[in-house]
Amino acid sequence: MSAFAHLPSVSGQPPPVARPGRHRLLPYLLLLPGAAWLFLFFALPLVQLATASLYDPNDTLSTGYTMTWAFGNYPAALQAYWPQFGRSFLYAGSALVLALLMGYPLAYAIACKAGRWKNLLLVCVVAPMFTSFLVRTLAWKTILSDNGWVVGLLRDVHLLGPDGRLLATPVAVVLGLTYNFLPFLVLPLYANLERLDHRLLEASRDLYANAWQTFRRVTLPLSMPGLIAGTLLFFIPATGDYINAELLGTPNEYMIGNVIDSAFLVRLDYPQGAALSLLLMAATLAVVFGCLRRAGAEELL
Repeated sequence: MSAFAHLPSVSGQPPPVARPGRHRLLPYLLLLPGAAWLFLFFALPLVQLATASLYDPNDTLSTGYTMTWAFGNYPAALQAYWPQFGRSFLYAGSALVLALLMGYPLAYAIACKAGRWKNLLLVCVVAPMFTSFLVRTLAWKTILSDNGWVVGLLRDVHLLGPDGRLLATPVAVVLGLTYNFLPFLVLPLYANLERLDHRLLEASRDLYANAWQTFRRVTLPLSMPGLIAGTLLFFIPATGDYINAELLGTPNEYMIGNVIDSAFLVRLDYPQGAALSLLLMAATLAVVFGCLRRAGAEELL
């Protein structure tokens, strides 16, 4: 109790007594809307998806699916579509490497070297996101077309043969993934690098470290939280994407997202689509947690 609690108030009335129970409940009341949202739009659909994955795969929509606890749906789905699984992680990983090669220097330049141009460059990074994802991908279909200037330039410098092409190839899908998800990598990196204490860089130079040593021992370790966050925000949606493979590739480049889309909306095979969705979630989480541990980021888990 405060030392002044025994003194009378100015109005002559005793001071109000705080109710500790009300204050203890306030944080939980503030969390209630968010918790209800997560339950309705994440937890409940996830439970329904897991339930659908155990339906009898031999039933049809005309008779209705029945719950038979068909755990065999999982190995059957994986055996049937393991190439698409591997292709999804290969394309997403390739796009991530390409995005890191472009995104890290870009984020560093905006955060540390841009000066008064910083806001303009940030707008340029996020401006494509003001347009529909579908429209952006269709634009790349035009850019990479056989009669486009990119293919023409590559043919002129003999990096492509006279009949060479980019569209409907794995290269086009990887480029589409890189472009569409690059802002998700750059923005967390920029936010981290922008808070970097430049006195540490000056101290490194005072200790006769060259530019590469300063980057490797000071800048990169300090930017690791932003790098990990950007990597996750890029890799997870890129793995489950299907628009880029649909528009920029052929069935030979289809990823697991294309198979899931077909299972739910074309073949109406809900048990297989649900099983593939949960397998994709599990595989993505396994890869993400494995990479985080290899990177020494256990404290972020």
